[in-house]
Amino acid sequence: MADVTMLEGSTATMDELAGDASRLLLTESTTRAPGPSVEDISRSLQRFNWPDYVVFVLMLISCMVIGVFFGYKDHQKHKRQKHARRGSEALDYLVGGRKMKIIPVSVSLVASWISGISLLGTSTEIYVYGVQYCYIVSAVVLMGLMMNYIFLPVFHDLQITSAYEYLQMRFDKRMRLVGSILFTLASILWLPIVIYVPALAFNQVSGVNIHVITPIVCLVCIFYTSLGGLKAVVWTDVIQTGIMVGAMIIVIVKGTADVGGLSVVIERNSAGGRFEGPDFNLDPTARNTFWTLLIGGTFFWTSTNSINQNMMQRYLSLPSLGSARKALVLFLVGTTTLLAMCCYNGLLIFAMYHDCDPLSTGLAKAKDQLVPLLVMEVLGEYPGLAGLFVAGIFSAALSSLSTALNSLSAIVLEDFCKPFVSKPLTETQTRYIMRFTVLAFGALAVMMVIVVEKMGAVLQLSMSLGPVTLGPLFGLFLMGFFFPRINGSCAILGTTAGLVLMSYIVIRSQISIALKEIVFAEKPVTVEGCLYEFTPKNGTLFEADSTPGEKSLHHVSFLYYTMIGSVVPTIVGYLASFVLPRSKTDDIDPLLLAPFLRRFYRARDTKANHMTEVLHEFETKDIQL
Repeated sequence: MADVTMLEGSTATMDELAGDASRLLLTESTTRAPGPSVEDISRSLQRFNWPDYVVFVLMLISCMVIGVFFGYKDHQKHKRQKHARRGSEALDYLVGGRKMKIIPVSVSLVASWISGISLLGTSTEIYVYGVQYCYIVSAVVLMGLMMNYIFLPVFHDLQITSAYEYLQMRFDKRMRLVGSILFTLASILWLPIVIYVPALAFNQVSGVNIHVITPIVCLVCIFYTSLGGLKAVVWTDVIQTGIMVGAMIIVIVKGTADVGGLSVVIERNSAGGRFEGPDFNLDPTARNTFWTLLIGGTFFWTSTNSINQNMMQRYLSLPSLGSARKALVLFLVGTTTLLAMCCYNGLLIFAMYHDCDPLSTGLAKAKDQLVPLLVMEVLGEYPGLAGLFVAGIFSAALSSLSTALNSLSAIVLEDFCKPFVSKPLTETQTRYIMRFTVLAFGALAVMMVIVVEKMGAVLQLSMSLGPVTLGPLFGLFLMGFFFPRINGSCAILGTTAGLVLMSYIVIRSQISIALKEIVFAEKPVTVEGCLYEFTPKNGTLFEADSTPGEKSLHHVSFLYYTMIGSVVPTIVGYLASFVLPRSKTDDIDPLLLAPFLRRFYRARDTKANHMTEVLHEFETKDIQL
């Protein structure tokens, strides 16, 4: 879920408004000699020809072939193993039999995190707001440390399949259900955004309606995810990541050469105010500062990697903790590299359009179409290369979509079905439940694209919706890992408080944005160098008639959303433990606590150290007490 992001905004001061009034210089410069219209230029850039379609279709076919291959391979395996343990199909489908290899899993982790939202949204972020967001790399480092020393050891020691099984082990069945519901809601909100992003890019380069291409691509994804399970998802991720990275490198190299070289890119971005050092402003309502990126970004990245089923399911598919830690290191290297490439791509877009902003002229109808616009400008004349890049964007989306669908099948099977059936599920029932889950959530995501289409920039949108459920969910795990005195009842109180608070913050901020109580300070742009005719937009980005009012809680930076949504439930749950009956620390298995806390709590006797036997009958049926 990677790429999993929040609403970006802060209240601008009058000085900011005055400074940003230079964004659109649309006065006498709009009076020019007759020339081609913006519509003519837009049509001329839609050069998506048959070689591009061939490249795109070949990518989809390769994904389907991989799904058929692994589906057939697993089917033959289960036919030969007539006396396989119950649930062995679920084990293979969901975690690859816990025998996956480090490198493909690492690539899959990167592909799952770097979705089309990141590819398009991060570049757009740099073009519109400058490089301040790039300093979030500091949060990536802290996230890696916490994953390595806290979260991975606990989950691997427990050998769970669904990350939310932990909540039943630590609290009770209620909390497992709460955690699974929160994750499912977050996925339902996130999936249509993942699908919408590449469809938007495809529309920009080919003119094909997004509601035509989204069902086709989703059907392909549903097909290979349903057949091949995690193995198909991981190996298609490997191919898709190769396409994605290769396409980005081609665009960066060719685009840099077209604008005159790296020195020109640096010069134009410096003149345009895109380069800036870390902002150490302590104001929590400031949009992006070093502190919001470091503190808030660490909470966001850690939550989306440590307790997100999409990511954790891949770590749990590896045979050992050591393998998982190696995969984590490779994931961090790959993610940081791709993040740097996306940031540079944003600088390249500004260097290309430094004197003719395509957003102001309408050449790009939405901010998230800036990247595909650059691609057609740079690669449109080369048959197949534009198709390669669009295939790369779709690859990023398909990897995220297939990951989420596979994870949801794990959640539905392990958390919504198995705990509520009186008899163990048969292999046939298990197979149908997992496949139907993939189909149902895939279809729902396609239908919800219609809603996402009306809701603004994808990077902002994905980061605004995620923390509503992700924050309280992360808070549940913080309570379980670090505070043994908190029990299930206290955790429910804390989670409820977090959900209410985050719902208020996100909804109230959306209302304030609609009423222009919250405005966004963007970097200046100009249209003085445009060589085509267009209908100018408003002369300034902001229309503030009065001084902004006092700042409230909903004005806080989007990067703090996850932190607030997780810390508040933890505090409420901890305080409630002094009022409600608290857990007896002697009854808590040390394996459920953060590793550095385990030595302070003695293990329970007998069955305490064998909790997985109850929750994982398909993996532990042959173990005797």
